[in-house]
Amino acid sequence: MVTEHRAVAALRVVLGVLFVVLIGFQTFSLPGQFAHMAQESPEHAYLRWPLTAVTVFWVLCVQVVIVSTWQLLNKVKNDRIFTEASLKWVDLIVWAIGAGWLVLVGVFLYVGFNADDPGAPILLFLLTMGVTVLGLLMVVMRALLRQATTLRTDMEAVI
Repeated sequence: MVTEHRAVAALRVVLGVLFVVLIGFQTFSLPGQFAHMAQESPEHAYLRWPLTAVTVFWVLCVQVVIVSTWQLLNKVKNDRIFTEASLKWVDLIVWAIGAGWLVLVGVFLYVGFNADDPGAPILLFLLTMGVTVLGLLMVVMRALLRQATTLRTDMEAVI
């Protein structure tokens, strides 16, 4: 389909731009932001490196999802999406989301027990719920891909 090919091409452009922007964000902006925070608020300077490590890790998780999605788009383009190889890329997405979620829950708990106002814990709770929904959605999508792959394999064996 022409629409499918255009959507795949557009998604690749967006993913490519996002990946490049995230590299800059990960390399320059995040470390610089937390260095600035440490200078402006010396009482929070001890958070500089933990915050840098956590946020760079989250960006890395997003980059893994981007690369995996790119690989799945290649499979869609070549009509090879319903294969065992596709499931490996979806598994990688699930694992990246799960790892990011686990660290997010840790940050949520730390902030929740140490916060003096409810704003940050509420925001982190909403982010945690969003990532939870995304992760569970990917698990369901993986199950659907598994079923479709099995069905296609069975149909090819019959023919």
